[in-house]
Amino acid sequence: MSSPVVAIAYHSGYGHTAVVAEAVRTGAEEAGATVHLIKVDEITEAQWELLDAADAIVFGSPTYMGTASGAFHVFAEASSKRWFTRAWQDKIAAGFTNSASKSGDKLHTLQYFQTLAAQQGMHWVNLGLLPGWNSSEGSEHDLNRLGFFSGAAAQTNSDEGPEAVHKADIATAEHLGRRVTETTRTFITGRAAAAA
Repeated sequence: MSSPVVAIAYHSGYGHTAVVAEAVRTGAEEAGATVHLIKVDEITEAQWELLDAADAIVFGSPTYMGTASGAFHVFAEASSKRWFTRAWQDKIAAGFTNSASKSGDKLHTLQYFQTLAAQQGMHWVNLGLLPGWNSSEGSEHDLNRLGFFSGAAAQTNSDEGPEAVHKADIATAEHLGRRVTETTRTFITGRAAAAA
């Protein structure tokens, strides 16, 4: 069976979210996916075609003022051409975000991605992890240390650069990449079996 093709469509304003995108890619590649990393603020027609051909699309953006960045919103609105043709119908979808605050209304960004995926007819993959760092025996080094379920959430201090993205958040994003790949592989295999 051919490896799943996973596209990561993301925007990063200051480099922090790019670190998270790279982590998602690492996890997906470790699980056997062919991965395309696409910066949505620089997207080309050839990259739109990569998204159309992918088995899964993972959306990523920093959370600015309680939602995805303006650059990501421009990309999402441009994807309406795909909505008209149902080009992304039945693809796998997932998402990740980063902000300076522990919460920072990141959930709203992930829900925005979920709504975008639903409008496109895609199937959303959640993080699939219990929350970490929520007991006296937990620590900030736990996977899913911020306790999100909808997708991978990262927190980086506003006065630090991309090198300060928390190692646990990187590991959580790698987990998301693996989970998306494994879910996509299962979906592809099931679809092929149903068609046989």
